[in-house]
Amino acid sequence: MNLNTIHNVYFVGIGGIGMSAIARYFAANGKNVAGYDKTPSQITAELEDLGVEIHFEDSLKSIPISFLNKEKTLVVYTPAIPKNHVELNYFLDHNFTVLKRSEILGKITETTFCLGVAGTHGKTTTSSILGHIMAQVKATSFLGGIAENYNSNLILGEDKVSVVEADEFDRSFLRLSPNIACVTSMDADHLDIYEKPEALQESFKEFANKVSETLIVAKGVPLNGLTYAIDEEADYKAFNLKIKNGKYIFDVKTPSSEIKNIEFNLPGQHNVMNALAALAMANVYGVSLENIKQSLATFKGVKRRFSYKIKTEDFVLIDDYAHHPTEINAVQNSVREMYPEEKVLVVFQPHLFSRTRDFIDDFAEALSKFDEVLLLDIYPARELPIAGVDSEWLLSKIDCKQKKMTQKNDLVKDIKNSSAKVLTMLGAGDVGVMVNEVTKELLKTMKNEV
Repeated sequence: MNLNTIHNVYFVGIGGIGMSAIARYFAANGKNVAGYDKTPSQITAELEDLGVEIHFEDSLKSIPISFLNKEKTLVVYTPAIPKNHVELNYFLDHNFTVLKRSEILGKITETTFCLGVAGTHGKTTTSSILGHIMAQVKATSFLGGIAENYNSNLILGEDKVSVVEADEFDRSFLRLSPNIACVTSMDADHLDIYEKPEALQESFKEFANKVSETLIVAKGVPLNGLTYAIDEEADYKAFNLKIKNGKYIFDVKTPSSEIKNIEFNLPGQHNVMNALAALAMANVYGVSLENIKQSLATFKGVKRRFSYKIKTEDFVLIDDYAHHPTEINAVQNSVREMYPEEKVLVVFQPHLFSRTRDFIDDFAEALSKFDEVLLLDIYPARELPIAGVDSEWLLSKIDCKQKKMTQKNDLVKDIKNSSAKVLTMLGAGDVGVMVNEVTKELLKTMKNEV
């Protein structure tokens, strides 16, 4: 398939974070872009501002007529779309060119020098840091989050070098052809797809075998490649870590050189690891350490990745996408590092019934480390309920004196009733939308109290 001959690109599930980056890419390259999504969002509004026509009803009559020409239209869909989707089935039944998101991303990047960031945790932040570094060589980066520096999940450059988030969900990353890649972690996840952790690990090994030049892995990941680590021997080693004025300062040793006093603004040692992975990939590609250092100092972060919504002397609200026990632990560690003396309240919305079931004890252990817990109902996403799996079950396993179930309508009231000075709101569901309303209400209360 020659992408140059495609006039129209229609997206089924255009509001997804990965889908919308590709939609932005085609719109920027002069294609006619339209699509369906289940609900309006800030992402769909921003796409509409770019001239993309979007509707929110699964109906053939809502598809723009010009997109019903199968000779000129490419259809892209996300695996999250249900199998009975009317529009998607129409395109399949009428022999349109229909590709999964991962397939079209593979086709876009197969003629580029591709840097792929894989791992069950850290890949969005790492790929965003790497995209920021590689912007100086005009790379085009497809991200799984909104990079604060660009207010976008697409960093548009030229078509010679690409940076992609290599997603293991649905084995999507096996569609890519990376020249340089890193694997940040291989913890068990997506067991609704893989069923067994061993199957997930085999998928990562298959991805590693697709890397044509250099594989870089966090030390301890069971794959052969260059390693990176903090304060232990590795090919890329960060050491002399200090926190000064709310930012990290550290040195890095590479296989052939050393650079001192790198400044990095994101909290938590897991983010230093993410920065180190991005540094290693860019350095292997050929970007100088001095230029990498400059980029790391100006990186502002990714929305919903330890994002400060409120930050005053009296109260802090942090928003994070964490939806796996390892990620919750990383947030908790970062909060304790930044605010060691303060009481910390966590609002958590579990994501998927299957993930809650598969990691119930790990979730309970991670959440028990907070001083106070407010637990929302499970966000189902693509799943139907599983008998006996609910947030009440998780709450019963959490070892914390101050814990309770809450509902969306009671959330602000329950937060106000807490004496905690640090609030973290975690999860991959619509808690990411709730946090904006909570922020607005808390700021209004704080203003009235002054």
